[in-house]
Amino acid sequence: MKEVNSNDYKIVSKIELQNLKTKIVVEDAEKKLKKLRKQLGKLQDTLYAHGKYAVLICLQGMDTAGKDSLVREVFKEFNVRGVEVHSFKVPTALEKKHDYLWRHYIALPTRGKFGVFNRTHYENVLVTRVHPNYILGENLPDITTVNAVDDAFWDKRFEQINAFEKHIAENGTLIFKFFLNLSKGEQKHRLLRRLEKQEKNWKFSPSDLKERKLWDKYQECYEDALNKTSKPHAPWYAIPADDKPSARYIVAHIIYETLSNFKDIKAPELDKEIASNLKLYKETLKNEK
Repeated sequence: MKEVNSNDYKIVSKIELQNLKTKIVVEDAEKKLKKLRKQLGKLQDTLYAHGKYAVLICLQGMDTAGKDSLVREVFKEFNVRGVEVHSFKVPTALEKKHDYLWRHYIALPTRGKFGVFNRTHYENVLVTRVHPNYILGENLPDITTVNAVDDAFWDKRFEQINAFEKHIAENGTLIFKFFLNLSKGEQKHRLLRRLEKQEKNWKFSPSDLKERKLWDKYQECYEDALNKTSKPHAPWYAIPADDKPSARYIVAHIIYETLSNFKDIKAPELDKEIASNLKLYKETLKNEK
């Protein structure tokens, strides 16, 4: 295929998931990624030295979409101090005592760092929408029955998420949201692989099969979320995920290409006094006894 164009994957108008590709094969994707992730690592060093932007990478997708391996492969060349990965599971008792965005807000990356949300705040309009009874566990004042979790409730939650992202974007966080678009057939193949390979068995849970039966409902919820929350300051990218090496490369390319367009991200200039005395400092060190 031709070189990756970020705009081919960005959601800028209403989409239907059934019309989006789930598989694209990038020639020599692994080789290209190996080179690109080194460039990303250098860019991350510059971002850290610059210290004015934070980068938030959001990964969403159906089970087995390849989120974990993507994190491992794309960010392999990063300085470990410059990237933090958070995987949001079922909320803890403490987290339930706060609003649903609290645990995500306190996990945001600081300026100069990358933060990766492997499963994100969108779980709160995806899993909970497929299973609205989970909302009752949030102990919200006006929600006492599942019937109260209606369309108006979800519209309000989308507004809150959009406001959250707008706020952090306006305060220096660059947001990338990647939906790993996996086909149902490929998920079946990957679940079978988990069962057939002993070293993969630990990843399998009977609940995987229960959730798979709700595939169509999940697709409906994903489509609605993508359409309602892809904004210029926080765009969604729909990444074909059936071919893992290609998906990883496409994600890395989009991140690198976008960040490279920020011409103000550069290492700070050396203090003039220090710069004028570099020779002296070198000589002082060399002449140490």
